[in-house]
Amino acid sequence: MLKLAIQKSGRLKDDSIALLKECGIKIDNRRNQLKVRANNFPLEVLFLRNSDIPGFIENGNVDIGVTGENLLYEKSPDVLEVLKLGFASCRLSIAVPNLMDYASVNDLAGKNIATSYPNSLKKYLSSAGVSAQISEISGSVEIAPGMGLADAVCDLVSSGNTLFTNGLKEVELILKSQAVLISSTELNPDNKEILEQLTFRINSVLNAKNKNYILLNCPNEKIEEISNLLPGMRSPSVLPLQQTGWSSLHSVIEETQFWESINQLRNAGAEGILIIPIKKMIL
Repeated sequence: MLKLAIQKSGRLKDDSIALLKECGIKIDNRRNQLKVRANNFPLEVLFLRNSDIPGFIENGNVDIGVTGENLLYEKSPDVLEVLKLGFASCRLSIAVPNLMDYASVNDLAGKNIATSYPNSLKKYLSSAGVSAQISEISGSVEIAPGMGLADAVCDLVSSGNTLFTNGLKEVELILKSQAVLISSTELNPDNKEILEQLTFRINSVLNAKNKNYILLNCPNEKIEEISNLLPGMRSPSVLPLQQTGWSSLHSVIEETQFWESINQLRNAGAEGILIIPIKKMIL
């Protein structure tokens, strides 16, 4: 039985459970239990504080977990990064009050910077050759300058709305982050095999994100031209239609590429274009 740790509450929890569901793994946690077994896969899910997950895996209490890259950078645990999951995207940045004249990171020299990520901030300032005072604050970091507790902040940024609301501007990017699947360095052979099955399912879901299956009809003499407009996995499948001189082309196309290519496809002679969402894609 493979033990998976995910966030007890918050966006990482919701997105992690949604990903498991897309992988066909059923988790029933309607009673908000802290530990629950999957109904149809050898997986036990533990709901923990996000900050505790890397440590639990490093110590061997849990086999795998979902956390943010920012937490790995901050804590530097002895774990393996298995897979980037493509959700919970954010960035760790330094922000200063809007009225502060700011030209470069050197302007932070001697300043007091409030943060929940002291190790990450220390590494960044050290690499830039800047000496500043670091005040560790747990939560609500953005209000520190307005209360006179700090000159600047270092915190996670998603949309930037919280910074804007508190009169701050983003000036330095420390790192970009997203959710990742991490693993213990000492999985037993049985759990390694289960993890391989799980990552196979996750990859099939991630490969299908923002991709559509496209079907269209076209004259045979236009097959080559239209095929060049469909950057699929390798090349489009071509099937003859009952109507003489016509064929049906099938391929995979990115959501954004379709709207950029639709007029070209129509001008090249494509008709009866159908777009179908893809739920899973195995490469």
